[in-house]
Amino acid sequence: MSHLLFDAKLTEALRMDGDLPRVPVNRLQRKAQEQNVNYLSINNENSLASISDGNSPRSAKSAHSGSFIDYKSPGRGKSPARNKTPGLVAPKLSVRGAGQKTPGRKTPGRKTPTTPFNQQDRFIPNRSTTDLERSHQLLVNNMEASGGEKNSEEDVLTLQEKEYREKMTENLNDGQQPDTRILSFKNKAPQGKEGHVNNLKVLYSAGKPMVPKAASTRHIPNVPEKVLDAPELVDDYYLHLLDWSTNNHLAVALNSSVYIWNGGDGAITALTQLVDPDYICSLSWIKEGNVLGIGLSSGVTQLWDVAQQKLIRTMDGHQNRVTTLSWNAYILSSGSRSGHIFNHDVRVAQHHVSTLQGHTQEVCGLKWSPDGRLLASGGNDNQVNIWEKGSTTPLHTFTEHQAAVKAVSWCPWQNNLLSTGGGTADRTIRLWNCTTGICLKDVATNSQVSSIVWSSHYKELVSGHGFSNNQLTIWKYPTMAKVADLTGHTGRVLELCVSPDGEMVVSAAADETIRIWKCWAVDKKDKKQADSSKGHPISMFARTIR
Repeated sequence: MSHLLFDAKLTEALRMDGDLPRVPVNRLQRKAQEQNVNYLSINNENSLASISDGNSPRSAKSAHSGSFIDYKSPGRGKSPARNKTPGLVAPKLSVRGAGQKTPGRKTPGRKTPTTPFNQQDRFIPNRSTTDLERSHQLLVNNMEASGGEKNSEEDVLTLQEKEYREKMTENLNDGQQPDTRILSFKNKAPQGKEGHVNNLKVLYSAGKPMVPKAASTRHIPNVPEKVLDAPELVDDYYLHLLDWSTNNHLAVALNSSVYIWNGGDGAITALTQLVDPDYICSLSWIKEGNVLGIGLSSGVTQLWDVAQQKLIRTMDGHQNRVTTLSWNAYILSSGSRSGHIFNHDVRVAQHHVSTLQGHTQEVCGLKWSPDGRLLASGGNDNQVNIWEKGSTTPLHTFTEHQAAVKAVSWCPWQNNLLSTGGGTADRTIRLWNCTTGICLKDVATNSQVSSIVWSSHYKELVSGHGFSNNQLTIWKYPTMAKVADLTGHTGRVLELCVSPDGEMVVSAAADETIRIWKCWAVDKKDKKQADSSKGHPISMFARTIR
């Protein structure tokens, strides 16, 4: 009998189609049985174990066979060891671990719960109203700023290069802040819990989409309407040798002579000529357009009646050349190389009313505000002073420019808004609120700024530049985005003026040419209404100037 018992045990040991009796359960399977979960085990010999049902664990691999045991897949039939646990409902979405059922398999008889129509669990951006390229750029910049992806090039950037990048970013975003409006949603996004901080810093806007508007579509000719020769035009950055009157007369100073170009019929008349070594330093028309102020290199200021071609008055007092003039009704202000500003009352015999001392070097920019309340002066000492009418103490002193400030211009439709431009060492245009004394905007132009004029029809301004392109640049206010560059001069632009109708800009340059550009064309209907309101012809003195 003993040999029969031995044969039975041997046969039982060699059978591989059933469970092995009296085999100890490993620690991981025993723990899975206690927690009543299925566990996919991997033994120390890197062999694949079977899926445990918690009751009858199987040996996955023989210790020395080196082959995987191919068990029947649970998905191809009903596993007798896998029992459904009563009372448990599977969630809609879950992260499954090892040994759990694959999401692609369906459980018979189990319905997937659906989300109600008005209770969506996510917000989908509206792609038609979202600027995807700008959104991607903002997210990348946000990641780099928060330490996600640092650019090693930023460590070696100079301060000027960093400022240039900031200005470029502002211009490319059409003046919008770089940290606003990335995604656009049709429905309003829910408010976060009190005290909640979103580390992703995702920004979005609710309601109607705010897409940046396109640039101006009006046509701006890139060639001048007319080119005039200006031989012997003095190439001096500090002088003002050009001015356009309200009667459409353009005054031009060529060395020691002054010429009047009639914009109505194109006639040119010589007004005066000085004796060497004197030369013309500045020109300025009175508001009515019938009297021209002329500043001389000898320190004398002359007043001329252009219609009669007659010298009305000579006013002295300056010890150096008169480089700039500006009218305020019957008050004529003159700036000199000595740094002094004289106010002349042209109605009385004792014309010298007051002296303004705020500059230590030559005064090269001088303008009264449209309402006649403030006077702005720029000097070679890199300062800009704001004077109140009747006061001899500056209201504000701006020292942000790093070079001489010749370009000084007031906004025609906002009395307290002033624009200034610096020379070669500065190359910056700055906008000032002269009520508060705050710099509203500064733009690096990368070229010398010699003159600035504003438009009365559009919210734009034009600046004249020297090296390196000798161009005129049209800027959009208040974003200061560049609208267009007007090139053609081969020498630096020295002076800019606006025509009385506000459509043309004239530029005088060191290449001894004067070019007239049509920068601000007005609609024909608006132009007819403006012309009908005028009671005088284009040129009041067209008949009297020969």
